[in-house]
Amino acid sequence: MNKNVKVGFIGCGKMASAIIKGVLASGFLPKNMIKGAEINPEVAESAQKRLDIEVITDNKALVMDSDVIFIATKPNYVVDILEEIKSELTPEKLLVSIAAGVSTEKIENVVGQNRVIRVMPNTPALVLEGMSGVCKGAYALDEDAEFVMNLLSNIGKCIEVSEEQIDIVTAISGSGPAFFYKVIEDMARAGEKLGLEYEKSLLLATQTAVGSARMIENRGETSVQTLIDNVATKGGCTFVGISVMNDEHSDKLFHDVIEKTTQKAHELGK
Repeated sequence: MNKNVKVGFIGCGKMASAIIKGVLASGFLPKNMIKGAEINPEVAESAQKRLDIEVITDNKALVMDSDVIFIATKPNYVVDILEEIKSELTPEKLLVSIAAGVSTEKIENVVGQNRVIRVMPNTPALVLEGMSGVCKGAYALDEDAEFVMNLLSNIGKCIEVSEEQIDIVTAISGSGPAFFYKVIEDMARAGEKLGLEYEKSLLLATQTAVGSARMIENRGETSVQTLIDNVATKGGCTFVGISVMNDEHSDKLFHDVIEKTTQKAHELGK
């Protein structure tokens, strides 16, 4: 599939906006190849100004004029949207859903033997640091997944997973930014309570998170545990801090966070 295709977004909310802005910023597609749809005229006008692309109020017209259609609505609206547009979904069109918890099978039950790709992206796409998981539906082609992954790779990183794993992706990377914001904020507030100005404490926590992530990315054959051990010298101050985390069972905390979020993502599709 040629990357110079017309891509339409049904729904121009936060997640769709992150993808659209990221794709435009990366130069992967020009803005005349991207179009959005919002049923409410005021919402459509606002989205058009905010995203600097054409945003119309007719979902069926959007599908007719697009080669790849992103379903970017709330999960509970997906079936109604599919019922509305399925008559316009010709075999050469690719349907891409970013609705959390909605399986490709559920989509195919409405639209039939159409090519469907399911994606779980995240909002750091806005700064070209997104992380997305992709899985193919029963009738999707390898080249369909390749196109979607190439598009998403221009706004960050992308992996292909099985449908059974996509809700875990939702928990780790889809919801994950909020979890990392929470950790960084908690560290910054701790510094503030101990006597450091909040903005300085926040900068320390933020840049340390960025640098630590880069260290993991560039670790080569080194394990993450080795990186921890390299900083947490036995008997030192970092070792004391890691000991507190172990005593408080931070591993169980994050396991529970990811498990509960995965379960919620699964429930959304029912």
